[in-house]
Amino acid sequence: MTQSSSPVCVVTGSASGIGAATALRFAQAGWSVAIGNFDDSTRQTALSVEAACRDAGASTLIFDADVGNDAHCRRAMDTVASRWQRVDALINCAGTTRVIAHNAFDEIDAVEFERVYRVNLIGLYQMTRAAVPLLRESAGLSTVKRSTSVVNISSLAGLNGTGSSIAYAASKGAVNTLTLSLARSLAPHVRVNAIAPGMVDDGLLLRVLDPQAYDGVLARMTEQAPLKRVSMPAEIADLAWFLATQAPAMTGQVIAAENGLLLNGG
Repeated sequence: MTQSSSPVCVVTGSASGIGAATALRFAQAGWSVAIGNFDDSTRQTALSVEAACRDAGASTLIFDADVGNDAHCRRAMDTVASRWQRVDALINCAGTTRVIAHNAFDEIDAVEFERVYRVNLIGLYQMTRAAVPLLRESAGLSTVKRSTSVVNISSLAGLNGTGSSIAYAASKGAVNTLTLSLARSLAPHVRVNAIAPGMVDDGLLLRVLDPQAYDGVLARMTEQAPLKRVSMPAEIADLAWFLATQAPAMTGQVIAAENGLLLNGG
């Protein structure tokens, strides 16, 4: 099969929230988009995302992957390689959490840490590792010196130790460190950066809280933020687009997009 003339973006966790918005953002810019779906429980929403991307004129595919399973990650990249023979950007959006109070030590154990780390950290690494050969190859396609890009969706929790649980905060702190290590290891051909959002409406918490509890968190985070707002998925998608396509001098950076919450010292 002929190599795609359009750049290709792979987005994990793209059935909803930031991942869905990111897939659409790249599709609207003329990229081909590989849409990461977890399993049958998210298939219908993934199909809706794919339809929106196709309406924007993009070539698409859906790949099923539990990123915590290395074989799934390698299979996903084999699928992308078979279709397009290139990857120009990988956006790691897949994530998981549970809401557990940070002082509820009896409610969070090694099993929960391992579950969260398996997706949020190990899965991110495995997906990146599987993509590296295609990312490096794509960096050499142009006669103009260029780099391909990995963007990791981290969290404010990884910067200030807050968030839905201690395990979640720790996993996102580890994502930030992994971003630095990967940026060093993959330069000069592949740039690696991270985005650390604060509260995002229609983000991960929407999937793990009941509507009343979610509305309470949304109101509280809006009030706490100096900008008196929370972010929307499309805003984070725009940042991912910028880092992947408009920032050739940026690598190893963790960009906080938290509506000023760090100004509060937490």
